[in-house]
Amino acid sequence: MSRASLLAAALTLTAAPVLAADPPKVLHKSVKVGELDIFYREAGPKDAPAVLLLHGFPTSSQMFRNLIPQLADRYRVIAPDYPGFGNSSMPSRDTFSYTFDNLASVVERFTEAVGLKKYALYVQDYGAPVGYRLASKHPERVTAIVVQNGNAYEEGLDNDFWKPIKAYWKEPASKEKREALRPFTKLDATKWQYTHGLKNPELVPPDAWITDQYFLDRPGNADIQLDLFLSYGSNPPLYPKWQEYFRKHQPPALIAWGKNDSIFPPAGAEPYKRDLKTLEFHLLDAGHFALETNGTEIAKLMREFLAKHAK
Repeated sequence: MSRASLLAAALTLTAAPVLAADPPKVLHKSVKVGELDIFYREAGPKDAPAVLLLHGFPTSSQMFRNLIPQLADRYRVIAPDYPGFGNSSMPSRDTFSYTFDNLASVVERFTEAVGLKKYALYVQDYGAPVGYRLASKHPERVTAIVVQNGNAYEEGLDNDFWKPIKAYWKEPASKEKREALRPFTKLDATKWQYTHGLKNPELVPPDAWITDQYFLDRPGNADIQLDLFLSYGSNPPLYPKWQEYFRKHQPPALIAWGKNDSIFPPAGAEPYKRDLKTLEFHLLDAGHFALETNGTEIAKLMREFLAKHAK
């Protein structure tokens, strides 16, 4: 072969595109839990260690849309929507009581329906009181916990954001106190949760808050959310129980906390250090929905952490 032919062949090889391996495919499924259809996203091998992702307000499993493929080559990753959220059933308030006890009960039965006997937990916002109810009831099922802006301590609940909510807890029969919270279910508030505290809010696609708002705007959903604002008051009295669970069972924990969050500020992250011996602690330059801007960073932290502790 001539020198010119060899050069041409080399250039052809150099220019040939290199195709990346296909990312894990995410399935979008539903399962019956009693009379409810519970929607969930799932990816990864059925026999791999499981990771249960529990979302916050006002979102759904869609908050994990980018994280799931980054974990699913090694783990069975499952993210359900709670009743009244996302694509799960939204029973009327006359037939279903929207409390955190009931959300946790549905998620517990969901895990049994999809065959999760052991799992690592990812908890954010509402995911924390749901997940900690499960963990303290069934400590043998939880292999590890990833905490992203989710409280189990009184610290961090004393800022201005919580004042009108706490006022409603004190006067649950007050229509005025209830209606004062309705703006939290509107588009401006939803967008604020995604963009507040960010150096570059342009990193967050508007699809995120628009998708959440679509579900919030369904007839009757705002009142469901107001019921849950009231029910959130049932969580702080359980904090001592959850802290005792931490101290007694010592689940390995990863804190990956958006430090610019005005709802759950870093003051709520620090107390975990008191009770957990196996703790990896990271305050991220992110807001309430840290996955939107720091998703790759969180995925990397999780992969390193879960490799040591998930089983």
